[in-house]
Amino acid sequence: MSITNEKASSSSRFSTQSLVLIALMTAVTCILAPLSIPIPLSPVPLTLTNLVLGFSIFLLGWKKATASCIIYLLLGLCGLPVFSGFSGGVGKFAGPTGGYLIGFIFLTVIGGLIAEHFHWRRSACVAGLVLGMAVTYAFGTAWLCVQMNLGVMEGLLIGVIPYLPGDAVKIALTVILGPVLKKRVR
Repeated sequence: MSITNEKASSSSRFSTQSLVLIALMTAVTCILAPLSIPIPLSPVPLTLTNLVLGFSIFLLGWKKATASCIIYLLLGLCGLPVFSGFSGGVGKFAGPTGGYLIGFIFLTVIGGLIAEHFHWRRSACVAGLVLGMAVTYAFGTAWLCVQMNLGVMEGLLIGVIPYLPGDAVKIALTVILGPVLKKRVR
């Protein structure tokens, strides 16, 4: 009977730890994502959201990172000021940046699945994050074009091109610091 209790206690402890890590990464996302820098000529600000989500993938794995991302989005949907510029609510999803917010889910799924599938090899992590960001950009740009009545090239010029250098730096930071954070947390 004590063996059963130890197994139950062990799995409970793991579940509690997982929930705490998910909550912690959600809180970090909610704290850092609203910090944004407006970009001239674009309704899409520069944020740290994708950097935090990249770290979430390393710390939590793709499933828990995706759960954390969805919780973050739901908190913002409920009106908490967790999105860029300390905003929140349904209007943010319906506005020009709504597609990027939804695209973040695919960043955690795609980036995490590829990283885990290839056993966290650095090149696989970079590829996964780049592909995940590409899908995020695809959702975001499509929604931006619809919302602002833009052509695809115009959408790319104001919703993607200005952000590529910063996102390259964020991906590099994620791949360099992610494994270090993962070791420290464990």
